[in-house]
Amino acid sequence: MSFTWPLDPQDLFVERYPQMTLGLPADEVDVVRAAVTEMWPDRPGSWVYEWSALAARYAEAGSHRLAAQAYGWAKFPSLADDPKRTALARQVEQYALAAPGFPVAFERRTLTVPYRGGEATLPIHLIAAPGLPADAPVVLASGGVDSWKTDLHGMWEQLALALPARLLLFDIVGTGETAHLPMTPDGGAEVIAGLVSFARTIGNGKVGHFGISMGGYYSARTGLTGAVDASVVLGGPVERSFAPGRGFAFGMDGIVGNALGFDAMPSTAEREEAFAAFDLRPLLDQNANGPMLVVNGTEDVHVPLDDTLVFEGRRDTRVELIPDTGHCAISRFGEAMAVIAPWLKNALIG
Repeated sequence: MSFTWPLDPQDLFVERYPQMTLGLPADEVDVVRAAVTEMWPDRPGSWVYEWSALAARYAEAGSHRLAAQAYGWAKFPSLADDPKRTALARQVEQYALAAPGFPVAFERRTLTVPYRGGEATLPIHLIAAPGLPADAPVVLASGGVDSWKTDLHGMWEQLALALPARLLLFDIVGTGETAHLPMTPDGGAEVIAGLVSFARTIGNGKVGHFGISMGGYYSARTGLTGAVDASVVLGGPVERSFAPGRGFAFGMDGIVGNALGFDAMPSTAEREEAFAAFDLRPLLDQNANGPMLVVNGTEDVHVPLDDTLVFEGRRDTRVELIPDTGHCAISRFGEAMAVIAPWLKNALIG
């Protein structure tokens, strides 16, 4: 189930340019930006066409890592139609070709985990600093509704090289290579519980969870329930984000609607009904959390500041707000990582 919706592609460049230029040369991004005039059709001037053309040039030149990044933007922001799904498939192909050149150890696996009385299958990536002992802790890590495990590889590399831990990378339900499972609070949590169980068998038994954006919703859940040994929430929605009457910016209404499993843009009432189930207030009212680090930028247009500040004063919880940056502190991500990496190391290793 998926759908397209009215979306000005130039709005996406306005918001995501700092993220785009983390992995691609700014001059190349600027060329695509100037060429794109429409969002959904697959033809010259469209988002998927122009980004895919850049990716194909990288692939032909043997620059597979850059090709994977460009195909990642081609399928952005949602797998709403066949051209986007084709771009994702090509991204995965180019990423696999790039893997031998990574400065980290890399393995791609397919796991089967319990899901709603049956089973669900999803691909994961395991990465680690070279020579990391087999008995190291494991950190689950994911992006959110529109930036997925392969898109964020540069961030994961940085984290893996800074931590004495193995990263288990996955896409949250409703997104990426796990888009066949609709995004629900309990279904997503059940998949992650299966990943946590697996992670406890491949290291020393200690498991952390690092979630970015909507991935941070799920890491907030594992942290608040004490299901993991350490939890990092970067820009995660937890309560106010799901309140009735909230607005969306930069096409996020359609992105979220696709992840939730709708086949057309949901009405306000339909979206609010779906969102109500995500509210973490029942868990926030309890006192069962493990060690938690909650981080975000002060200028986030997607997640209300209250969803970060609500963690202040909790036991075993650190809250960090990074000034003059937006959602997930993406334009000052180095500062965020300077907090996250040592905190995770201390929480899992001591």
